[in-house]
Amino acid sequence: MGCVDVVVIGGHGQVAQRLLRTLAERGDGARGVIRNPDHAADLEALGAEPVVCDIESEELDDAVAGADAVVFAAGAGPGSGPERKRTVDLGGAVKLIDAARRRR
Repeated sequence: MGCVDVVVIGGHGQVAQRLLRTLAERGDGARGVIRNPDHAADLEALGAEPVVCDIESEELDDAVAGADAVVFAAGAGPGSGPERKRTVDLGGAVKLIDAARRRR
């Protein structure tokens, strides 16, 4: 099987980092979407390519361009209120689905 290019939304989270490391170690393309550019070095250390994009305020078309697969591993976090969970957990997932469909 050839290399696949995988984009992981919420790339700085624990689950995302494990996935990105695994992908990079087996030679696949591993792109992690992060909101905070200060986290880019952490992803690079895993062998992943950081993509800075705020899923709450930006579209994801450019972030998923060329991807063979996408993974949604983002979350507003346990201290977030209902509105933030709506914009990140639900809104971000819907944006990813829409972007992936447009890239088919």
